[in-house]
Amino acid sequence: QVQLVESGGGLVQAGGSLRLSCAASGRTFSTYAMGWFRRAPGKEREFVAAITWSGGRTYYADSVKGRFTMSRDKAKNTVYLQMNSLKPEDTAVYYCAATDRRRNTLVEDIMYEYWGQGTQVTVSL
Repeated sequence: QVQLVESGGGLVQAGGSLRLSCAASGRTFSTYAMGWFRRAPGKEREFVAAITWSGGRTYYADSVKGRFTMSRDKAKNTVYLQMNSLKPEDTAVYYCAATDRRRNTLVEDIMYEYWGQGTQVTVSL
């Protein structure tokens, strides 16, 4: 199994930046991809970004493209989400996820087997 722990959430002003981290442990050698999802108050969980573990190919939701950047450090078994130009609508609990199996899409939450506990991001006006 794989354990995921997010960190780096907090309170920032609109226009500010924040970097989230997700550290993976356990049986991580077979990881195919990792993703970030978020759930805003009263909303369904939505896709934010994903990265393939081997090649580092990234995918982004249209709402964050150009503002957020996902990266990975394979030696540390850690992925990051650099969030710039934050908006109040980015306020949400952000979740890290991982999948062991090759997928033809990484934007669906059902494609991921492992999930972190979430970290709160609050963007104020």
